[in-house]
Amino acid sequence: MGKHCKPSNTSKWMATAMVPVAGGLVATAAGADAHTVGIKFLVDKTTGPEASNDGTPAQTPGKHRTPDRTIGTQAKAAPNAGVEGVANITPAPRLSNPAFPPPVQAAAAVSTPSAVATGEIPVINYKAYKNAADTMARTTPGCGIPWTIIGGIGRVESHHANMGDANADGTLKTPIYGPTLDGSLGGNEVIYDTDGGALDGDSTYDRAVGPMQFLPSTWKMFATDGNGDGKADPQNLYDAALTTAKYLCSEGVNMRTDDGQTRAILRYNQSYEYVSDVRGYARNY
Repeated sequence: MGKHCKPSNTSKWMATAMVPVAGGLVATAAGADAHTVGIKFLVDKTTGPEASNDGTPAQTPGKHRTPDRTIGTQAKAAPNAGVEGVANITPAPRLSNPAFPPPVQAAAAVSTPSAVATGEIPVINYKAYKNAADTMARTTPGCGIPWTIIGGIGRVESHHANMGDANADGTLKTPIYGPTLDGSLGGNEVIYDTDGGALDGDSTYDRAVGPMQFLPSTWKMFATDGNGDGKADPQNLYDAALTTAKYLCSEGVNMRTDDGQTRAILRYNQSYEYVSDVRGYARNY
């Protein structure tokens, strides 16, 4: 299906396209990547001065006393061990010194994907995509959806919500809407209002909403709270990402395989070019 340039009601909206499928359709908003969319919705322990058996600090070698060289080392057999008449030397205990506490072992470093480190994916978008994949791994482990596929869809649909234009909780600073589905744009089916304008602001026709571009009717079927604030908002990165993952996994596909990924993405948009774009971004991420 051909690409169609669409108008936008936000200053950053660049392109969109629509196609009907059984149950609904949805628009994309992804700069030059917009496509026809059909969607059903060791610690080295350091201590202080050594201590003698009576608890007094050992003095510096070469001064008033000779240090016991076995103090603070792993116990070893004395050179004269077993020789009759020679006492075996045992290591003196190392006493804790609150003035020199052992250093705390640093937590293992968490690797950052190169796409995030270079700014190709905004940090907040990455967190939303990763949270969605991690949540599905717990609730629907058979799906095996990777965060990169969710990120690929986010890139194609809205260029990562206009490159992370969101508050700390994931709510978009500027809501994203697709074009009015009144049949005025070539290739777009007429979709009359299904939500009373509650999500898309239009009580006559429907529009796709949010960074992942859901039709209101599809959103109502799969809407999921991704940031734990008690509500599911299509204009929130965390909610939209988790709802996308839930939708992709809803037919029991195994997205650990190429075939499973293709089948799932085709449900989101019945275009092999769209599948190629999403998976291409996912590989880069």
